[in-house]
Amino acid sequence: MQYTRLGASGLVVSRLGLGMMSYGDTSRRAWHLSEDEAEPIVRHAVEQGVTLFDTADMYDRGASEEVTGRLLARLFDDRDDYVLATKVYYPMSEKPGDRGLSRKHVLASVDGSLRRLGTDHIDLYQIHRWDHETPIEETMDALDTVVRAGKVRYIGASSMYAWQFAKAQHTAVLAGGTRFVSMQNHYNLVYREEEREMIPLCLDQGVGVLPYSPLARGLLAGGRGRGGERTTTRGGTDPLADQLYTEADFDVVDTLRSVASELGVPPARVALAWLLNKEGVSAPIVGATKLAHLQDAVAALDVTLSPAHMARLEADYSPHPVMGPE
Repeated sequence: MQYTRLGASGLVVSRLGLGMMSYGDTSRRAWHLSEDEAEPIVRHAVEQGVTLFDTADMYDRGASEEVTGRLLARLFDDRDDYVLATKVYYPMSEKPGDRGLSRKHVLASVDGSLRRLGTDHIDLYQIHRWDHETPIEETMDALDTVVRAGKVRYIGASSMYAWQFAKAQHTAVLAGGTRFVSMQNHYNLVYREEEREMIPLCLDQGVGVLPYSPLARGLLAGGRGRGGERTTTRGGTDPLADQLYTEADFDVVDTLRSVASELGVPPARVALAWLLNKEGVSAPIVGATKLAHLQDAVAALDVTLSPAHMARLEADYSPHPVMGPE
């Protein structure tokens, strides 16, 4: 495993993060894994040196946090040996106010996450989306409060426009409060709009980038084909993928397969290796519902891509509308 600091912060993370969204309540989605089914995968991640584990309160309405907390407590001897990340924003019930980034919801949510995770602190607390109904001054003050209370070590953000992120950071600076150290955004070989939207800002401000969907919801790993065919359980039950990616993206997939064939490795490894080579990227967040998924991800760290490979992989890219806070 390789390690890096998260942006300009002092927080050290593994160069791959394990996304825990797939582990929790198996009744909610057909491709989810139970705690017992997830344990061998998480155990292998720990054995391979992964130290960054990412979840959210809304994943299975808290079930993912509960599973994450129990698994990591069993697999690590010391709480300080791993970096635990979770998120706040999405509804946790049908009750009014049980959502968003108000001071009330942030302060209540951090306590709920701590309880479900079975820990006294969260290493990286991220706002899951931008809240149009709450002044950013209120949100940043609430986040600063939980940091100063010792409940949170660092704060991060996810999926927003660059102007929104810049406004949030400036708000924190003006108040002498806590700034975001990371941005978890949608970034992969077939969605590269962040290269002109968010990533230049992150590079300028020393913010670490933690891309989610590094394999484009399975598209880059062979989970979908031209014409709409699906080869995985998740691919067959994931209508959002059809909104995010188009037939034109398969030109990139074809090149990816060609490069992977020349290198003698699976396409998923090459797609991850490409991302790991991109400026500003600290650690892609990888989801794994099979041990082989995780093994491929770890092996991507050893894949060497030449400048010519990188150029070929990027040549057929088709621009997309900027997603922002989708």
